[in-house]
Amino acid sequence: MLEALNLPEDWQGNLWHYRFQDWRHTYHHHVELEFNLITRGAGIYLLDNEKCQVHRGDLIWLYPTQSHVLVQETADFEMWIGVVRPQALGVLATDANHAALRQDRASTAVCRRLPLKQMQQLCTLLETVVTTKAQAAYFNSGLGYALLTAWQFFENASAIPIEDVHPAVDKAAQILQRDSDTINLVQLARQTGLSPSRLSRLFKQQTGVTIVDFRNRQRLAKFLSLYGNGQRHTMLNTALAAGFGSYPQFHRVFKKNLGCSPRATVWQ
Repeated sequence: MLEALNLPEDWQGNLWHYRFQDWRHTYHHHVELEFNLITRGAGIYLLDNEKCQVHRGDLIWLYPTQSHVLVQETADFEMWIGVVRPQALGVLATDANHAALRQDRASTAVCRRLPLKQMQQLCTLLETVVTTKAQAAYFNSGLGYALLTAWQFFENASAIPIEDVHPAVDKAAQILQRDSDTINLVQLARQTGLSPSRLSRLFKQQTGVTIVDFRNRQRLAKFLSLYGNGQRHTMLNTALAAGFGSYPQFHRVFKKNLGCSPRATVWQ
């Protein structure tokens, strides 16, 4: 799914600090180049038909044509996320060793582990840049410097092994992202070419989550998108529209993933 990031017009990209949100992620890609610096915890990305396990200190690059989703993360997971517009890359990434940044798809390893000192230096830089968002010129300059610094550190770091994901698992994840409402396990298995039992076993083995949990996370993401600030729809109607069979099911999944009931959130 091509995702529009809706960046402010005078920004050349964006930068923010992310903390554990186990239920929000969907398979997507966007025209902007993205980099993630893991600062705490561990997680698992699906990148097209590959799997990457990440830990503290890992720096990962996500390219415009590369569909990706964070399918698993520990409760203490944190990272910096930076995105840069294609037009800005044409101005910033001009040296010969920056050619990879201007590509639509990675030609080499996308994830490497930074030494502790460099991770800390990069974190400090990102913390400084993110405070300048009120002044677009400063922010754009800082973001460009942070991008090139991250790439310089990345080039000299150690590569992280990336495992192939079974094509059926990758296809199942993308199908569930598109259609978490109606498709059942038998239909999903038929579309991926595996038996239901083998698909279930392989999906859990390679992603770290069950098909049921992954499907419910897609439904939660859809619920949050549809519900907004709660001004236009009731929770029940929105939960049903997101694919939940009943309010009790929605309530159970919401509490399991967020740790509180829907009524106890900031909407109330």
